[in-house]
Amino acid sequence: MVTKLLDTPEKKAGLFVPDYVFVEPNALNYPLGQDLYHRLKAEGIPLQMTTSHNQVRGIPGETDVEKYRNAKRTLVIGVRKTLKFETSKPSAEYAIPLATGCAAHCHYCYLNTNIGSKPYIRVYVNTDEILAQAKTYIEERRGEITRFEAACTSDPVSIEHLTGNLKRAIEFMGEQEYGRLRFVTKFHHVDSLLDAKHNKHTRFRFSMNADYVIKNFEPGTSSFAQRLEAAGKVAQAGYPLGFILAPLYWFDGWEAGYTDLLERLQGQLVPEATADLTFELIQHRFTKIAKSLILQRYPKTKLAMNEEERKYKWGKYGKGKYVYPDVQAKALQAHLEKEIARLFPQAKIEYFT
Repeated sequence: MVTKLLDTPEKKAGLFVPDYVFVEPNALNYPLGQDLYHRLKAEGIPLQMTTSHNQVRGIPGETDVEKYRNAKRTLVIGVRKTLKFETSKPSAEYAIPLATGCAAHCHYCYLNTNIGSKPYIRVYVNTDEILAQAKTYIEERRGEITRFEAACTSDPVSIEHLTGNLKRAIEFMGEQEYGRLRFVTKFHHVDSLLDAKHNKHTRFRFSMNADYVIKNFEPGTSSFAQRLEAAGKVAQAGYPLGFILAPLYWFDGWEAGYTDLLERLQGQLVPEATADLTFELIQHRFTKIAKSLILQRYPKTKLAMNEEERKYKWGKYGKGKYVYPDVQAKALQAHLEKEIARLFPQAKIEYFT
């Protein structure tokens, strides 16, 4: 029996259901590809074949903005051919590629540049091959822990109801003596992951922010309260928990805003959540390319991206990004670190960048 996604309570709660679907022919050689094809076809969602998940044509739209928004409602079912994993410092040794793209509309998101002209959501159905490659990387470093980040190019929780790939990766990593999984989400749809046999080898992180940032720059995501409730469920299920506070953004009243965020976390989290808790602090940054794309896609955004007010920070390959000047960055860092130490004295701050 095919479950009708459009009629489920999950759909009403905001789970992603695509308006358009494209399928690579090779994806139908895998059980997950077959399953997705038949489930989505049963919904009456338009399905088209495409030669490659990198060459999708035919997404409708009269203007660039329309095409972009329709692309964010498009699912592409494909095979991940490149099994060489990218590095993912400082979060992990490797990025594990379960999907690419996200249906949310966070104005500041680095995916605006990373996936550029391909903002549709790609899911990969050759999961066994991807996990086998992860195993190879673990064995190469046997004797020391190898961490894999599953949210470098997508929010895997937002599409888990479609693929089940995240649960498979969690349970796979739960069996690895030296393997660990990490991912971050802005969504609260965690129920299917609560009974996963994770063996505490997966750190489940939530991206949180001040109300000002969530309200103005994170359309299409779960609310602060929904994320906080989900974090409590995850902690009660025994997962190590983490929070990524990103992007740390300089706005009028930012100090009070971030103190309020942390005090609400401290006041409402279940006791289990603080046993093994981490924070990652990431200041807002942008590139010239990202700025151009953001202004094109979100022309009414309030996101401040004035290069004259920023510091240019060089990165690898001779490319760089605009971050806050040292005075502002250090003020953000000092305030967040002071408040985390006050409210979560046992927590570990993994990095500020």
